[in-house]
Amino acid sequence: MRSRSASGVRLDCLMHLVEQTILKYQNPITGLFTNNVEDSPDHAWVRDNLYATHAIWAMYRAYQKSADVDEDLAKANELGLTCVKTMQSLLECMMLQSNKVEQFKLYQRKNDALHAKYSAQTKSTVVGDDKWGHLQIDAISLFLLTLAQLTASGLQIVRNFDEVAFVQNLVYYIEAGYRTPDYGVWERGDKTNQGIRELNSSSVGMVKAALQAVNDVGDLFGDGSKGSVIHVLPDQIQQCSALLTSMLPRESFSKETDLALLSIISYPAFAVEEQSLIQLTRQTIINTLLGRYGCRRFLRDGYKTPLEVN
Repeated sequence: MRSRSASGVRLDCLMHLVEQTILKYQNPITGLFTNNVEDSPDHAWVRDNLYATHAIWAMYRAYQKSADVDEDLAKANELGLTCVKTMQSLLECMMLQSNKVEQFKLYQRKNDALHAKYSAQTKSTVVGDDKWGHLQIDAISLFLLTLAQLTASGLQIVRNFDEVAFVQNLVYYIEAGYRTPDYGVWERGDKTNQGIRELNSSSVGMVKAALQAVNDVGDLFGDGSKGSVIHVLPDQIQQCSALLTSMLPRESFSKETDLALLSIISYPAFAVEEQSLIQLTRQTIINTLLGRYGCRRFLRDGYKTPLEVN
């Protein structure tokens, strides 16, 4: 029996953590993850599933690179297929609402937005159009960004031309993100949690990163097929970049800064090129939001306080 290298042992330890904290919550049929088994046992949030997929994809890449034995390659293959299954299920959830995409492209109405969460068992919707802050441009952008990254790494998510056409429609869905107010990462809109949509820097940055990634990945089939190429207008990327530069380090009209900005100045979006602006935004977050037990989401966050609960 061959001994494991130090990197292999560390990978096994990390894999154990991933299994205990992420994979145990995966639905075995649909591949979707639930994160609140007590209050919402069947609800699978799009954003949460994407970040879970990123963690599994990182393990897939690590096992690919540092495989000591055949079992490591088998584990890498299993993790890769897990990522593919989750992404395909999310794509199917959205395709069931394809009519809403067409309506949103025309009118940008909040009730025409793709839902932010779906059933982990049936892939259907779990709340009404007006019962949740579904309009979250950053979540759809993160999906496209993840799709592009996984495709570039050799995993094939998109299986047919119908899905290619829908992904192209998702690009049209988000490309006006630089002028589309949404509910943001926290699903609540403005600081006072009154359901007022705002133009958020975190959403604009994620749109920019997604458009750039989809534009760079080429074709979604990975075989040079012209029919699977997604088209992105360069002007839309520049519009997002210009607006983002002018807004940072502010998050929105009501929020001086926001912890969500970390996702665009660093992982996973890396949407800001200017190092000085990255440093300014990071330092503003630290100076404004860092407390004794970590960072607040934003100043005067009222989540779970008597003011909002009652």
